[in-house]
Amino acid sequence: MRVLIDTNIVLDFLLERNPFLQDAEALFQVIGSGRIVGYVTATTLTDIFYIARRQTRSIERARQAVSITLAVMEVCPVDRSILELALTSGMTDFEDAVQVACAFSQGLDAVVTRDIGDFSNAALPVLSVNQLLGQLQ
Repeated sequence: MRVLIDTNIVLDFLLERNPFLQDAEALFQVIGSGRIVGYVTATTLTDIFYIARRQTRSIERARQAVSITLAVMEVCPVDRSILELALTSGMTDFEDAVQVACAFSQGLDAVVTRDIGDFSNAALPVLSVNQLLGQLQ
């Protein structure tokens, strides 16, 4: 199964954000085991760097967060066609729409997020970490 991981879940793992850390760790374990392939968007990497730097006040920690993500995840490109698809998607949150457009264009099976309600009108299934893990059993 190939899934796009929402930026917030990646940040939950990298920055050890509670109360979401346990789910994020479980997801990263499954990705590390090869049972699923995790994807992020190219724009997620810039968001990770910015947020990690702001929260840790360390450029080195921000670079490490991006490096970890690159080591674990595949990266979906973001180009003009993705941005245009996101704009016309009917989704109200543009960042989420870009993630869905990337997942759709790459033929991924689902988007995994902790904010399912924000992904209404998504063109593919949207799952919580627990729903995804339940499908793997």
